[in-house]
Amino acid sequence: METTLLIGQIARRSGVAASALRFYEERGLIRSERAPSGHRRFPRSALRRIAFIVFAQKVGLTLEEIAGELDKLPEGRTPTKTDWKKLSANWSRRIDARIAELEKLKAGLTECIGCGCLSMSKCKLVNPADNAARRGSGPRYWMGDTPTGA
Repeated sequence: METTLLIGQIARRSGVAASALRFYEERGLIRSERAPSGHRRFPRSALRRIAFIVFAQKVGLTLEEIAGELDKLPEGRTPTKTDWKKLSANWSRRIDARIAELEKLKAGLTECIGCGCLSMSKCKLVNPADNAARRGSGPRYWMGDTPTGA
């Protein structure tokens, strides 16, 4: 029989707040059993699932996507390194895209993003007469449009 942990124990060990653990359980991402006292008792293997959830969120997966990935894991046994490797195989492209987006954000911190605000003196040069607005709503240059004449 697998060792079980109370919610406070698993929260301390995982670094995830008990409220988040209850939320994950409501969403079906982790499971617990109720002791006769009503306390939640989590299998020790839930720690791996919680670590996976935290990591997947940092990569940018939504809770729905995480649930779909976790559904691919075997029931009744602790996932192996091979199981985890299969799940995370496609994440490299997503991480690369996220890095590229963050690099773009970093490079553009002092530049116009084509929002049409015209509040920065630079915008009058990069986005005169709010030309970015003609391309649609939102931060046009951030979304991939290039300023006219660039």
